[in-house]
Amino acid sequence: MNNMKQVVSVVMLATLIVALASCGEKKKSQDIIAPRIVKTEPQAPISMAAYDDEQKVEWIGRTYKVKIARQPSDSLPMVKDETGQKYVDNQFRLTVERQDGSVFFSRVFTKASLASYLDDDFSRTGIFEGLVFDRADGDDLVFGASVGHPQSDEYIPLVIRLTRMGELSIRRDSQMDNPPADKNEEN
Repeated sequence: MNNMKQVVSVVMLATLIVALASCGEKKKSQDIIAPRIVKTEPQAPISMAAYDDEQKVEWIGRTYKVKIARQPSDSLPMVKDETGQKYVDNQFRLTVERQDGSVFFSRVFTKASLASYLDDDFSRTGIFEGLVFDRADGDDLVFGASVGHPQSDEYIPLVIRLTRMGELSIRRDSQMDNPPADKNEEN
């Protein structure tokens, strides 16, 4: 009988060891579980809000009024991003009025107006995002413009100069906008 108890004890002990060993080692699966990517459908064409800006500027000894108006334009070719989302491009009207209200300069700008300063990528997939007055610089009024990829930080900055004779020059902006250091500030 003692023999029988020993055999049963050994069998139970072996079963217990196998059971404990199997609990400690889990089967590893080769399956990778990842969330399903749901492709979003493009929305209706997205456009930037229209705006008007007007400011008085001291230039060549007189006060001028600089007006800039942005207007999304359905008549311009739309731009698509990599997902197929369409974006409405903008046009800008720049008007400079003399003190008596007469118009010194007026022109509508589109991305096509700036095409020779853009690379192929920005010509195809960029929109004309901004045109702003920067400063009066001697005989010139200086403006900043940008053509960028919609809803991104990628853009091409441009400088537009308007002379006192009403002539325009445009170039890519190669200067970084860094505020001048305060001479009284010590590090």
